[in-house]
Amino acid sequence: MKRISKVLIVIALMAVGFSLKSGDRPMHEIHSMLMFNFIKYVEWPADAKSGNFVIAVVGDENVASTIEAFYSNRTVKGQTVKVVKADDINAVTNAHVLYLASNKSRDFDAAKNKFSGKSTLMITDKNGLGKEGSCINFKEINGKLRFEINESSIQANNLKISNQLSSMGILI
Repeated sequence: MKRISKVLIVIALMAVGFSLKSGDRPMHEIHSMLMFNFIKYVEWPADAKSGNFVIAVVGDENVASTIEAFYSNRTVKGQTVKVVKADDINAVTNAHVLYLASNKSRDFDAAKNKFSGKSTLMITDKNGLGKEGSCINFKEINGKLRFEINESSIQANNLKISNQLSSMGILI
């Protein structure tokens, strides 16, 4: 029953929050909510389950502030959430989740090289980065926000994604 309610919550978020028309919820809030829901459906290896659960946001102060306001006093997978705000990928040393904003997409190759093979869920917001190796990439299709899931990148980073999340994304 608990599993069904989680799936229904994610489906409701997708149905309600994905329209890109003006007047809707700000995009940084939608990205923040979706990222936090993605985390629920990803499993990290045992060696990543100690210390803080680090969510690093590069290039989007609004996303970082929203995540921090909503989730900084919570635990994720038994770990305390720590949000790292950065303007440069070099300022991030480790992260469970790395969000690279669209205005920092030129740093994608550096981020990919730095976190490849590490237990980091890389989430991006630029068309084409899903195919380039981002784990999850936001993408606009017909005025709706969708997300691509690169299964090979997720596996290469020693992560496991649930079938529920896989069924909602665009697999590439």
